[in-house]
Amino acid sequence: MTKENDVIQYELAENGICTIWLNRPHKRNCVSPQLLMELEAAVDRAASDPKALVVVFRGRGNTFCSGADLDQLVGPVLGESKTSLRLAEDSARTYDKVFNMGKPTIAAVEGYAVAGGFELMISCDFCLASDDAQIGDFHIRRALFGGAGPIYRLPRYIGIRKSKELMLTGKLLTGKECVEWDLANASAPADGFDELIQEFCEPMLNLSPFCMWATKKAVNRGLDADTDSLITLETMTCNVVHHSEDAKEGVSAFLEKRKPVWTGK
Repeated sequence: MTKENDVIQYELAENGICTIWLNRPHKRNCVSPQLLMELEAAVDRAASDPKALVVVFRGRGNTFCSGADLDQLVGPVLGESKTSLRLAEDSARTYDKVFNMGKPTIAAVEGYAVAGGFELMISCDFCLASDDAQIGDFHIRRALFGGAGPIYRLPRYIGIRKSKELMLTGKLLTGKECVEWDLANASAPADGFDELIQEFCEPMLNLSPFCMWATKKAVNRGLDADTDSLITLETMTCNVVHHSEDAKEGVSAFLEKRKPVWTGK
């Protein structure tokens, strides 16, 4: 059971929206060793929870995540190669689990999403931002380097020139600007942010979990594939999906003019 002082809080609504809260508001939800460990556990839990249909990452205190806790993480490992490498590997492993989760993932960004928070954001399938959010890579402002996603995910979203602009200047974008840059799917004023999340999640709550998993997996794998491999991937995925129980149910429900009942198989 989630407790008030847990650094990661796991909430599952009846409609299937699972919210994983970063809960260090006094530190702008910066990443401590404990938070990183508990975040990975929460991601594993959501991935295996059949009742969790869409997974939303948020931060308490109206801020998403301000990156690594410099006191607990980066400071002590500067100059210690093994410890620094382990930190990068732990972060990369956790964020890769977010990226590859077989369910839609959403970064719901209020306040700051910088450095490690930015890496978590771009590991999600979607980003929703408050209009006045402050979002960017930011590592270079501290002469640091992001080891969990920017060089291989960011250019795929916004291209190499825009990626360099963010990574080499440390500039911050507002939520509205992130929509223009294709870093966010939508933004809203603070007083309409919860409503935006609900509206964005709603269509995905009524779709086949199996088809959702297969489609996301194919799209992710296709990022680095050549054309011939993409055609093979697409046709094989099509074949697997069309032989699923959910596909049979979807067609039957359409013909019988009723709402489908998905089994996720």
